[in-house]
Amino acid sequence: MRKALAIPLAIGAFALPALAHAAEAPTTQELKQIVDTVWVLVTAFLVFWMNAGFALLESGLCRKKNTVNILAKNFVVFAITSLIYYAVGFGIMYGNGNGVVGMTGWFVPNDPNAFQALSWTHVPVHAKFFFQLVFAGTAATIVSGAVAERVHYAAFLIFSVVMGAVIYPIAGHWIWGGGFLASSGMLDFAGSTVVHSIGGWAALSGIVFLGPRVGKYGRDGKPKAIPGHNMTSATLGTFVLWLGWFGFNPGSTMAANAEAISHIVLTTNLAAAAGAVVGTVYTWFRVGKPDLGLTCNGTLAGLVAITASCAFVSGPSALVIGALAGMIVVEGVLFFERMKLDDPVGATSVHLINGVFGTLCVGLFGDAEIAKQVAGADLESSGLLLGGGTAQLVAQAQGVLSVGVFTFGISSLVWWLIKSTVGLRVSVDAEEIGLDQSEMGMEAYPDDMSRAAFSHMES
Repeated sequence: MRKALAIPLAIGAFALPALAHAAEAPTTQELKQIVDTVWVLVTAFLVFWMNAGFALLESGLCRKKNTVNILAKNFVVFAITSLIYYAVGFGIMYGNGNGVVGMTGWFVPNDPNAFQALSWTHVPVHAKFFFQLVFAGTAATIVSGAVAERVHYAAFLIFSVVMGAVIYPIAGHWIWGGGFLASSGMLDFAGSTVVHSIGGWAALSGIVFLGPRVGKYGRDGKPKAIPGHNMTSATLGTFVLWLGWFGFNPGSTMAANAEAISHIVLTTNLAAAAGAVVGTVYTWFRVGKPDLGLTCNGTLAGLVAITASCAFVSGPSALVIGALAGMIVVEGVLFFERMKLDDPVGATSVHLINGVFGTLCVGLFGDAEIAKQVAGADLESSGLLLGGGTAQLVAQAQGVLSVGVFTFGISSLVWWLIKSTVGLRVSVDAEEIGLDQSEMGMEAYPDDMSRAAFSHMES
């Protein structure tokens, strides 16, 4: 009997201290890490959902004969980015290295010491990785819409690999990875340059190499409208992106700081709303009628423009930034059309031009006191329009120029290599048939196609 009792008593002697330890309440620091991690991941999930927004927006603003192709690009590009950014991109961007490139952290080891550039946030390494991954995916997706309706599917996928492995991580390292632009004082809180301008410069380069779509310009050289096939899809996509931005900007705190995320949500939404309203009214004034597509792009322009400065500016400044972005995007669309740079969805006007504008807004509207309170960031000085001088504006302009030259140059080299080897643009016949049929072998609206074929047979 005694022997029978000895075994459970011995187990209990070891188990009770363990249970007591398990029952201990977590420390304040442990609780903070848990809450911060949940916040970072939830906002990352919102940014991931922006892929759906881009897919809906881009496909809706293009012709129905290219719908499957556009949806497929937006779907697969995130998968490609996930793999290549995990393998090398994250290490190049955030790994320990020098002012130009990171050189540690391949395949994202669970070692915080390998990523000193992210030591300011105390969530686990893999949470840091996933949050930064969804940003990398966004930058790659921006290119999709600008090159839509005439690029080979395989060519776009090849470019996406280089984007996630080299272009985005290197330029991103300069600003967010502790590189030379960060050292010079440039600030970009959530990515007007790091995400949007990088994507925009890569997109512009692709447009240059591809040329305009068949039928976009008449014999007189004047642009012709090529309407999108589904404005319901485009509008829903814009709403999804607007929602996703509430992860994009506030999530960039990478900590559940109540005052900071509340301030950033406010400035983000004010800029979006101002961009939507002013974009609508300005379009009405500029071309004679309101245009839903430009209303959507006005909203996105406001969001892109506020992304760099959302933690550094006041509410009234956010309104001004969004309003100016709403006008800039309209003029950008008209400018690119005049220059015969055919962008079916206005991605370069939204992401490139307003990414540049938004980055400069840190040096124009940035408030040093707000930046310190909200983000713990030190501006070189308050913005020029707040009487702070030109120091911060110069730092921002240097960043814009450096990233622009690098991204456009490397992207051009990659597009040229693709064009010279596997081919970049589909044939005229394939373009006229539509990329769904010529490239993908399936239709988004097969019933419509069947009815059209049947009507043709009857006639």
